[in-house]
Amino acid sequence: MTGRNNGQPAGSGFTLIEALVALAVIAVSLTAIGSVVAANVRGSIAVDQRLSLLETARSIIAGLPERAKLTLGDSSGELGGNRWRLDVLPFTADFVNFSRPTPWVPRALVIRVQSPDGEILRVDTVRLQHAGGNGR
Repeated sequence: MTGRNNGQPAGSGFTLIEALVALAVIAVSLTAIGSVVAANVRGSIAVDQRLSLLETARSIIAGLPERAKLTLGDSSGELGGNRWRLDVLPFTADFVNFSRPTPWVPRALVIRVQSPDGEILRVDTVRLQHAGGNGR
């Protein structure tokens, strides 16, 4: 006898164990690809939310009153679904000598923007205000 079964030599084809191993390798590969895709989706959502916060902060900065009309205090509101708060405070630092006369008074601006899901962006900056109040 030649060892043929239905015209095929004995030992041809895959055994059940080989097929299961191949399926396990494919399952592991698909799981790894799926986790990479999920990480990319999470990353792109985080970038999108961060850009929304940044654009809101830029809009607030662009809408600030001119130097002469900038007053100490706070204001808040909502823009583009993001809540924001602006604090205008006296600027204090060890390296600034306020006893020397100067035509400019520094003001600390703190802009805080919060997205609906709770992420917060905080921007701290300084704006110079003319001491005479004439808005130069």
